[in-house]
Amino acid sequence: MSESSAEAVVAATANVAGAAGAANWRRAGIAGAAIGVLAAGAAAGVAVERLTVGRGMRKKARLALDATGPYGSLRGTPGRAVADDGTELYYEIDEVEVAPTTADEGASGSRRRRLFGRRAPAPVTVVFSHGYCLGQDSWHFQRAALRGLVRAVYWDQRSHGRSGRGRSQADGVPVGIDQLGRDLKAVIDAAAPEGPLVLAGHSMGGMTMMALADQYPALIRDRVAAVALIGTSSGKLGEVNFGLPVAGVNAVRRVLPGVLKALGSQAELVEKGRRATADLFAGLIKRYSFGSKDVDPAVARFAERLIEATPIDVVAEFYPAFTEHDKSGALPGFRDVPVLILAGDKDLVTPSSHSEAIADVLPDAELVIVPDAGHLVMLEHPETVTDRLADLLVRSGTVPAANVGGHGSTAQQPGR
Repeated sequence: MSESSAEAVVAATANVAGAAGAANWRRAGIAGAAIGVLAAGAAAGVAVERLTVGRGMRKKARLALDATGPYGSLRGTPGRAVADDGTELYYEIDEVEVAPTTADEGASGSRRRRLFGRRAPAPVTVVFSHGYCLGQDSWHFQRAALRGLVRAVYWDQRSHGRSGRGRSQADGVPVGIDQLGRDLKAVIDAAAPEGPLVLAGHSMGGMTMMALADQYPALIRDRVAAVALIGTSSGKLGEVNFGLPVAGVNAVRRVLPGVLKALGSQAELVEKGRRATADLFAGLIKRYSFGSKDVDPAVARFAERLIEATPIDVVAEFYPAFTEHDKSGALPGFRDVPVLILAGDKDLVTPSSHSEAIADVLPDAELVIVPDAGHLVMLEHPETVTDRLADLLVRSGTVPAANVGGHGSTAQQPGR
């Protein structure tokens, strides 16, 4: 994309900020295009080729993909934690499937355990934290592969998925990464109050884990057995160029605060625009979420659905937190446990250089750069991500051997 093209898109976006109150389809379309970029994790200025298939046909295709792709259908035992500001945080637990042993069978065995006050130790719990504009279902393939093998907690960050809108944000308090770290602590206290932990986070989820380590170092020291940081960053996100020319990026940064404020205050108009520009939105998601050209259409549509579900005011609310994020000082807290650092080599949102910077601070960590992979690497190359997670669980002693099922593949469609 040329610099002039980038500047043209930026100019159009700036016009939305100045005239967002005009409720007509043309401006709604421009607003929807701008929000599509933001929701995909980019700033603005992406050119997408127009599709030649009729709009009605494309709508039918999307509905067909929604019906045939079972992604995001896995559910666990629901629960709710309460954050320090009263926000309700939704989580689900997948328990370990354990066959009863001889000692567990019969009344005598149960009585013997009661008499001696013995209790089985708390199992290791793997806590999965998702990224910006996503939800717990973004871990679909890893969840399918690990079900029954480990105790796992999947949660929706505040204002995302099934969690409640941030109460502090309703009162005008900006959301910050530190708040997300405290939210994760609340989920751990509710869903895994004892026993070892393995923390896995993608993008904003990885930043959430860093904030947890920064604020609760004793928890990391005493309970965390391993850490997986996927497509994330410890800071300097304000320097990311999103694959755009320098002039385009600088122009975007100049107008972005005003655009966000305008879009966030005109939610109804912008949501209408997102629906009106669904095809452009799909192209933006593909560019900023995936690195390969042959992504499964059902997986691409699944990513669309996840991002579409994030309200525009939430998109606008969270975005400033990333430019302020700097948790490089918290990373040494992970030095004493096995760490997996994984990123796609074509990630335009949190470039792989940010994962390499984390690895510089954690030299004993396993660093994996996945070829032909974008930001949503766990959806694009689920086999690779699941394989490395399984190896991390083995290295940390969480599971005795790599015995992960074959559901961590886009070729599989688990029904459980």
